[in-house]
Amino acid sequence: MVYVEAVPVRCDPLGYVTEVGLLLQGTNDGQIVRSFVSGRVMYRETIRAALLRHLEKDLGPMALPQLPPCLTPFTVAEYFPAPSQTGLTDERQHAVALCYVIPVTGECNPRQDALELSWLTPEEALRPEVYNEFSGGRGDLLRQALASAGWGR
Repeated sequence: MVYVEAVPVRCDPLGYVTEVGLLLQGTNDGQIVRSFVSGRVMYRETIRAALLRHLEKDLGPMALPQLPPCLTPFTVAEYFPAPSQTGLTDERQHAVALCYVIPVTGECNPRQDALELSWLTPEEALRPEVYNEFSGGRGDLLRQALASAGWGR
């Protein structure tokens, strides 16, 4: 199963990440976790179309995502139903996700199953109390996303 995951960011005029948008969601077993925009790529759908569809679904139609001309992911994440060497888990399935950092410039209003969208500085997003709210190893994906965007103090 192929998925896309997008880490929404806000950037300064020089393109440096100033804020990261993290979704707060409830799980089927009643936990509250942090996550990113994500979802599967449908049959006959392009990756670009899948990214736009999931960004609109999770952030609202006025988020105004800025997709780059070249859609090279910052990483390819491989999720397994049980703990593995990747550190990423999804108890439902074995899945591959193409992961992107996507600047958004518009007004974001979480929709679908998201409880809220929090805009945090990279420093705040990587604090242990926030980092530990990610499930399935996604905190490590956040570190990779920020590193790929040139953030790493």
